[in-house]
Parts: sequence; C-alpha cells; structure tokens
Amino acid sequence: AQVALFFIAAQLSGAVAGAALANAMFELPLLHFSQHLRGGWDAAGQFTGWGQWVAEAVATGGLLFTILRAPEGKAPALVSCYIGAAYWFTASTSFANPAAVMGRMFSDTFAGIAPASAIGFVLAQTLGAALGVALAQALSPKKTSV
Repeated sequence: AQVALFFIAAQLSGAVAGAALANAMFELPLLHFSQHLRGGWDAAGQFTGWGQWVAEAVATGGLLFTILRAPEGKAPALVSCYIGAAYWFTASTSFANPAAVMGRMFSDTFAGIAPASAIGFVLAQTLGAALGVALAQALSPKKTSV
C-alpha cells in the first residue's frame, strides 16, 4: 500500500511540475487553473460535452486492454503506439490517466482542462479501466486443470 501511495504521489506531483515547466517555456504564469471546459455544465447551466467523457472511457479502456494483452516485452512499444493513436481517434485527446488530468488542470491552453471538468474525466477513466480489464480477462485463455 505504501508503494502504491508513493507512485500516486510521484505521478501527481510530476504532473504539476510538468505543467509548471511547460508554462515556463511559453512564458505563462507557472501555475494557473485552466478555464477550458471539457464536459460538464457550462456558464448557462447547460450540460455539454458528454462525448468527451465517453471518449475518455474508450481511451482508458483501450490502454488497459493493450497493457494487459501485450505479448511479453512488447507493452512499452504497444503503449506508445496506442497513446499516439488515441490522441487522434478520441474526442478527449486521450488523457487516460488521472495524473494527466491533474497536470492539464494547471495549463490554461488548448490542452488544458478546467477543474470543474476533471471529476467527469476521472470517473470516465475509472469506468473505462474496469471495462478494459474485464475485456482483457474475458479474452484471456482459460486455464484448465489436468
């Protein structure tokens, strides 16, 4: 459990540090919240952008499926290919990781995500991850006892 907490903290702090570094490269304030709504309720109180959340569930499910079904030693290359492709084939641009959501909350650029939209992305990622794992397990060969 401690190892998991360490990795979660490392990913989240790395995401914030990465956002600050990217902002510095573009001479923006180091940390500032994004105003870019990506699903949720807009200023007029209308629910919009649910397709972003569907896309994020697909992106995350596909990523977990790719990892779990990759042949021995091929996961790193396949994950790289999948993320590159998912950036183009999903409406969300495939954050596929709560840490990526966290980092993009601190970038008020076209790649940013408003904090108000973040929870929907994380929930979609959670659902997508569960579906990706379930699909990978369903397609795995069943072990039989002799």
